[in-house]
Amino acid sequence: MGSAAASHLAARGQDVLGIERYDIPHSQGSSHGITRIIRVPLFEDSGYVPLVQRSLDLWTDLEESYGRQLLYRTGTIDFGPPDSDVVSGSKRSCAVHDLDHEILTGAELSARPGGHDVPDDYEAVYQPDGGFLHSDQCIVAHVQAAHEQGATIRAREAVTDWSADESGVRVATDRGEYAAETLVMTAGAWTGRLCPAVAEYLTPERNVLGWFQPTDPAQFDRENFPVFVADVPEGNFYGFPTFEVPGFKFGKHHHHGETGSPEDLDRAPTREDEATLRSFAERYMPAGTGPTMRLSTCMYTNTPDRDFILDVHPDHPNVVLGAGFSGHGFKFAAAVGEVLADLAIDGRTDHPTEMFEVSRFE
Repeated sequence: MGSAAASHLAARGQDVLGIERYDIPHSQGSSHGITRIIRVPLFEDSGYVPLVQRSLDLWTDLEESYGRQLLYRTGTIDFGPPDSDVVSGSKRSCAVHDLDHEILTGAELSARPGGHDVPDDYEAVYQPDGGFLHSDQCIVAHVQAAHEQGATIRAREAVTDWSADESGVRVATDRGEYAAETLVMTAGAWTGRLCPAVAEYLTPERNVLGWFQPTDPAQFDRENFPVFVADVPEGNFYGFPTFEVPGFKFGKHHHHGETGSPEDLDRAPTREDEATLRSFAERYMPAGTGPTMRLSTCMYTNTPDRDFILDVHPDHPNVVLGAGFSGHGFKFAAAVGEVLADLAIDGRTDHPTEMFEVSRFE
């Protein structure tokens, strides 16, 4: 979100300084691991659909200027019992926004290429516009675009304090101090620590991803295997075709429910984590359960309602907040950067963001 905001602000002629605690890109948040899903029929809330449609346009524009593919359209599959939140919510978003889609029975999904083996009475929503983003390269592309527009980006520099008043903002780091008219804060799991005004609404959570080598690799090529979200009795899972590294990648949303400070969450995957993932694949995608190739952890930062915070600070109109993306934010990053730039320059945005205001928690 920070790299996207820096890119949009610099493109509008602003004098931009980006400060990153870790590397660019890095593995301490929710953006590493090579790929992130982009889905159009958002089961979470149909109000997200215009934001993701705008993101699709912006990702396409970004990859054209970057000169390297960032967006891979495989289509998306949302499956589970017909009355599950994922299936019913996906169908609702398709209906509200008149999205092209196809409803399959579980038996029809299992008969298609893609290695699925789901109960016959399940339903699946197939939508052709989504797929996945090359997430690491998306960040690099936004930073490169910001550089080309004159922005300064400083990595390996940790913010230690900040203040704001009518005259502007000041930011202190472990390397120096900076003054500006406006501050945009996109600090991920560290946002609550840096911004006590919203800390009670932000909970970091540990999540784990796995890459398993398929026993039938062709089933998991991106020509055959749309990205998926599954709402099943074992939990809510999501996954990708094989891409760049061995194995098909998948994870469980809100994995084991482990929450805490970003420093205290265990970043080392365990055999228990692996077993949780493998049991899902053995049940629903048995051709994908060859040897484990890779495990990786990431951090969600959850709000109580799992919706984002995109708003100005409750006490400081010259401080803009982008936080609480709750494990489903990356797909929106290009448009979120645009929203944050709007708020930083104009104090408002034409995007429909009422559902993301801090005041909803009060």
